[in-house]
Amino acid sequence: MSAATANHAPAVSDTILAVDGLRKSFQGREVLRGVGFEVRRGSAFTVLGPSGAGKSVLLKCLANIEQPDGGRISFEGRTLDFSDRRMRESFRRRCSFLFQGNALFDSLTALQNVALPLEQTTDLSRAEIRRRAMEALEQLELHEYADHYPAMLSGGMQKRLALARAIVTRPEMVFFDEPTAGLDPLRRNAVFVMIAKYQAVFGFTALVVTHDLVEALVASSTVALLHQGEICFCGTPDEFASSPHPVVGLFRDSPDALRSTLDALRRGLSPSEKQE
Repeated sequence: MSAATANHAPAVSDTILAVDGLRKSFQGREVLRGVGFEVRRGSAFTVLGPSGAGKSVLLKCLANIEQPDGGRISFEGRTLDFSDRRMRESFRRRCSFLFQGNALFDSLTALQNVALPLEQTTDLSRAEIRRRAMEALEQLELHEYADHYPAMLSGGMQKRLALARAIVTRPEMVFFDEPTAGLDPLRRNAVFVMIAKYQAVFGFTALVVTHDLVEALVASSTVALLHQGEICFCGTPDEFASSPHPVVGLFRDSPDALRSTLDALRRGLSPSEKQE
C-alpha cells in the first residue's frame, strides 16, 4: 500500500456499539428514559443497576426482542434498522446473546444446542456445522459431554454450554443478561472469571447487565449505572469507586450498610443506637 493510499484509508472506529436516547415504555410507564452510552471494541462493558432498573429491557431492545419507542442503536457506525432483513441478519451473525436461565433446549443434546445457531444463520454443510460445534465444546472443555442433555449437566457446565453456543458463530460482540442469576457467590465468581477468560481467548467485546457489584467492578473495563431509566454514571471501576454521585454512593455502599446493620443486630443494638 502506498503512503498516499494509507493516508486516505478510512479510520476504524474504536466504538463498536453506540446507544443514543433510547426510550421504552410499557402501559404508560417509562422504563428507559433516553439511555445513551458507547462501548469500545474489545472492552468488557457492564451495565449495573438494581432489580427493576430496566437492564433486561435495555438488552432486549439491543437484541430486537423489544422495539424501542425512540432513540438510536448504532453498530460500527451504522444505525441499526431491524426492519431491514439483511441488516438484521448481519447483526445476528456478528453478535450473540446469552440470556438469563441460559435458554438451552432440554430436548437437544449439548452438541445440538451449540450447532443450532450455525444451522439458523449460515449455509454451512452439516459436516462443517458439526465440526465447528465440537470445536466450541472443546474450547469450553465440554467435548466429553457432547451427547449429554442439559439436565444431565451441572449449573456451571450449563453456563459454559450456553457460552459455547454464544461463541460458535465467532461473534464480534457477546451480550450477557444477568449471567449469574440464581447462583451462589462461588459460582458467581466462576462465571465472571469464565467471561473474562474467554473474552481474552476469542477477542470479542462483552456487554454485561448485572446487579452483582463487586464481581462486575473486578471484571469490567467500563461500568455504567442505570437508575430510574437513565445512565447516571459511566466510567472506569476506579472512577466508580471514588465517584461522589449520590446514586452511585447509595448503590456502591449498600453492602457496607447491610453489613453494619447486621453487625449491630448481632450485638443486640438497633442501627440508630450503633450510630450514636
